[in-house]
Amino acid sequence: MTIKHTFVWAALSLFMASAAQAQAQAPVMKGSEVNENALVQALTIEGPAAAEGATRGFKPAKPGETPPKAGPGKASLLITFPTDSTELTPETQTILDVLARAVQSDALAGFSFKVEGHADARGDAERNQQLSQLRAEAVVDYLISRHGILAERLKAVGKGSSEPLNTARIDAPENRRVTIVTVRG
Repeated sequence: MTIKHTFVWAALSLFMASAAQAQAQAPVMKGSEVNENALVQALTIEGPAAAEGATRGFKPAKPGETPPKAGPGKASLLITFPTDSTELTPETQTILDVLARAVQSDALAGFSFKVEGHADARGDAERNQQLSQLRAEAVVDYLISRHGILAERLKAVGKGSSEPLNTARIDAPENRRVTIVTVRG
């Protein structure tokens, strides 16, 4: 084996290991796994430190209530679409209704979110990029129009097929997903 082959093999092994690690750290949430509490926990990140003496936006805690712990700031949702389509299914709309409640919760009120659309690697890379962008935009449009979430809090980003969770099966459903990423501000 030449040095070039060794380097390529090492890079491929590292990529597959990091993809497996990402899958282990952020499993795709689907069906009954998608609930408001799980989403709030996954999307909560440490907020910016409050200025000393600042009380604007201060909200006293309810007795016995503990604030959510900082999570990964990311939730991958199995939001499916018909093949080569951006149409939201009724099942998808139900999941997005739960997501909207989480995003509008007090715990996530000060954050913005990237809505990342992902596609599997079947088909043309350019079309997958375009389709993932349009799917992310469909999710953002639904959250804005149906739930009144401020457009400034949501940004649609198409990732194409560049970040598969399942590298062993390119057509795996978890590769066709929407990931919500918390952003400060």
